[in-house]
Amino acid sequence: MADHHPERQSPIDAHGIIGDMRSAALVNDKGSVDFFCWPEFDSPSIFCSLLDSPDAGIFQLSPDLPDARREQIYLPDTNVLQTRWLSDQAVVEVTDLLPIGDTEDNLPLLMRRIRVVSGRATFHLRCAVRHDYARAHTLARIDNKDVIFEAAGQPSLRLWSDQALSLDENVALGQFTLEQNQTSEFLLGAIDDPRFKEGAAELCLARTLKFWRDWIGQSSYRGRWREMVNRSALALKLLTSRKHGAILAAATFGLPESPGGERNWDYRFTWIRDASFTVYAFMRLGLVEEANAYMRWLRGRVSDCQGRTKKLNILYAIDGRQELPEIELAHLSGHGGAKPVRIGNQAYEQVQLDIFGELMDAIYLVNKYGEAISHEGWKHTMEVIDQVCESWEQKDVGIWEMRGEQYHFLHSRLMCWVALDRAIRLASKRSLPAPFARWDQTRQAIHADIWENFWNEERGHFVQHIGGAGLDGSMLLMPLVRFVSARDPRWLATLDAIEKSLVRDGMIYRYRNDDSQIDGLPGTEGAFAACSFWYVECLARAGQIDKAHLEFEQLLRYANPLGLYAEEFDSHARHMGNTPQALTHLALISAACFLDRKLSGEKSFWQP
Repeated sequence: MADHHPERQSPIDAHGIIGDMRSAALVNDKGSVDFFCWPEFDSPSIFCSLLDSPDAGIFQLSPDLPDARREQIYLPDTNVLQTRWLSDQAVVEVTDLLPIGDTEDNLPLLMRRIRVVSGRATFHLRCAVRHDYARAHTLARIDNKDVIFEAAGQPSLRLWSDQALSLDENVALGQFTLEQNQTSEFLLGAIDDPRFKEGAAELCLARTLKFWRDWIGQSSYRGRWREMVNRSALALKLLTSRKHGAILAAATFGLPESPGGERNWDYRFTWIRDASFTVYAFMRLGLVEEANAYMRWLRGRVSDCQGRTKKLNILYAIDGRQELPEIELAHLSGHGGAKPVRIGNQAYEQVQLDIFGELMDAIYLVNKYGEAISHEGWKHTMEVIDQVCESWEQKDVGIWEMRGEQYHFLHSRLMCWVALDRAIRLASKRSLPAPFARWDQTRQAIHADIWENFWNEERGHFVQHIGGAGLDGSMLLMPLVRFVSARDPRWLATLDAIEKSLVRDGMIYRYRNDDSQIDGLPGTEGAFAACSFWYVECLARAGQIDKAHLEFEQLLRYANPLGLYAEEFDSHARHMGNTPQALTHLALISAACFLDRKLSGEKSFWQP
C-alpha cells in the first residue's frame, strides 16, 4: 500500500455518517466517502482511505471551487447528509444517503446527488472501489454507461451515473459542468440492485427522509437540548441492526485513541455493556421498540451461554457470532500513521464480570417499560444470576478491557451488585420464582465487600482495584446505578478526588497510566467522552447544578459540526478513536435528560 499521506486524510471529527441500519459510510467535509464497509457493518471495506491513502478506496465528488467555504449539515431530523460549498462563483450541495429499503434484506445503496443552488460549477468524480480492505485486486469495466467493480471472491458492485464516466487504472473518473438548478445523481450498490433506474433516486430520498423523521418524531424528549439529544438518538438508531436488533459500539475500526499510537481497535460489534446502556438511553426517550428488539437479540445470546462450559461473551458480531479473531492489516498505514490497523477484537475471549450488571439493568428496565420477560427468559436469567453468585469474588480484566494482569476491580464488583439488585427487584415486582434469600445474602456480601475493601482510608476515597490507590472514570457510575447516594460524604470525597486526578477542563480520563500501569499497553490515550458526560450527571445529582450546566455546555462544543462524537478527546478536544461512539451519545442523552429536569425544577415519573 502507498506510504502515509497525512495531507490526504481528514481529521476524525471532519466526518458525517450515513447509514441504513445494515451498513454505514463516513463522508468528509471535502465531499469524499473515505470509509464504507459493504454490505454489512462488519464486512470488509470497499473505501478505506481514512486509514491509508486514496489507494485504499475512496469516492470523491466535489466542485472545482478551491476558495469555497465548506460546511456539512444533516437535513433536519434525518441521517441524510448534505455537504455544501459557498463561493463567489457558485453555491453547490452534495446530498449523501444510504436509502432505507423496503425490507431488511435490501443491500445497501450509496446515493449521491449534486445540485447547483446558484451560479455554475465544474465537478470532478473519482470512484476507486478497493475490495476486502484493499487487499483484493479490484478490476473495473464499463457496462453500457455504468462501471462494474469486480474482485475474485468478492461481491461485484455497480456505479450508475447520469453523467459520462471513463476508466483509468480501475478507477472511475468523471468531469462535468452544471448550471444553476441542475442536478446529477450517482448510485453505487449491488450489481443487480433494482433501484438502478431513472427516477428511483427521488423516491429513495423521499422515503428515507420520511423514515427518519417519523422515527425521531416518536421521541418524548422536549427539553432545552433537543437538537443534540435528537442527533444522538439518530446516531444510535443508525448503529442499530434493522435485521437483528443488535447495537454497534461504533461504525469504524482502527481509528487511534492517541496520535500515532497503537491502541487501534475494531468496534463494529455489539458489546453487551454498551448496547445495554443504549437500551437505557432509548427508554429515556420513550423509544421502546428499539429496546425490545435488542432484548430479543440478547435472549438468543443468553440462551447460547447456558451450561457450565459456556459463558456470556462481552461482545458478539451483529449476527451473534462469538469468535472474532484479531487480524492486523499491515498494508494500511493507519490514520495519521497510527499502526497497526486491526480488524476483529480479541477481547471476545476476556472475562469481564461487570457485563452481568449491565445485562440485568437492561432486562429490568425493558420489563418495567417494554415487553415483559417470558417464562423461558426468566429461567435463563436465573441461571445468569447463579453465575454471578459463583463468580463475583473472582479477578477479571475490568470494564476497559485491560490486556495486562487481572485484578479485583471496583466497577466489576459494583455491577455484580447491580445484577443481583435488579434481579431481586424484577422477581419481586413480577412475582417471579427466585431464591430470594440466597440472592439477597450475596447482594449484601458484595455491598459489604465494596465498602470494606475498596475504600482507602489513607487516601480518603474509593479506589480502582483492591491493593491499588488509583482512580477510575467508571467510578462515576456508582451513584448513577444507585449503589451510593449522590450526596454521600464518601462519594463526594471520591468525586473530588476524581476531579483533581482525572478531569481536564471537563474531559475525564478513564485512568492515568502513571497512577496504575495495569492496562498492558504502551503509550497513553485521550480523555474518554462517555465518562465526561457521566461526570456531568454526577455533578447534577450531587446538587452542583450550575457547575454541571457549565461543564455540559462545554462538552457540547466539543462535538463535531454535525453534533457527533467519537470515543475520546485529545488535549485540544479534537476527536480520537472510533466514531460515532454509541457509549458517548447515550451518556449525553442521560446527562441531558437529568440536567434538564433539574434546571426546570421538574420531577419525572421515569425512574430506572
